[in-house]
Parts: sequence; structure tokens; C-alpha cells
Amino acid sequence: MLHDRVLVRTDIPEGERRSTGGIVIPATAAVGRRLAWAEVVAVGQSVRTVEPGDRVLYDPEDRAEVEVRGIAYVLMRERDLHAVAAERLEGSEDSTGLYL
Repeated sequence: MLHDRVLVRTDIPEGERRSTGGIVIPATAAVGRRLAWAEVVAVGQSVRTVEPGDRVLYDPEDRAEVEVRGIAYVLMRERDLHAVAAERLEGSEDSTGLYL
């Protein structure tokens, strides 16, 4: 990984999904702009706020997909991340575990 790049693995595959009520939403359904969660797999040497294993919130519209050994990943810049959820951020008593 170079510079400020972050490699993440998405949590939910593209396609059909279910609502919390159990309704199946087809992949062709128009959905408003939604952010997605992913797990950080690798980071470049200039990345300061995330580490491998952290969960990050990003915009799926602004992404570059890459396939490594048959597994699909998303490559992005650190500045394109919207939030970080990590256990290491839960250390203080007033922390939610999210870094926004």
C-alpha cells in the first residue's frame, strides 16, 4: 500500500438485501445515497487515523474496486473515510467507540 491509501473489504455484497422487517429489497431498487461499513485490510505508510482491523464508514459511490486472489476489495484515500469504529477508541469513559 502506498501513501494515504486504505484497502477495505466490504461487509455486505452487492445485490439483494433485507430490511430489518424482513422485506427483500431487489438489487435494482433505487436507494437514496447511503454510506456503507467495511473492514480495513491494509493501510499505506502515510495513514494516521485507521489501522488494519478497524471498521470504517465510506461512500460506495466514490470507490475503486480491485480483486486480489479472487476476493473483491475497495481502494480509497484516507480522506474519503467518514467515520472509524475501533475497540482502541473505546478506552475513555465518555467514548462511543466512533471517531467521526
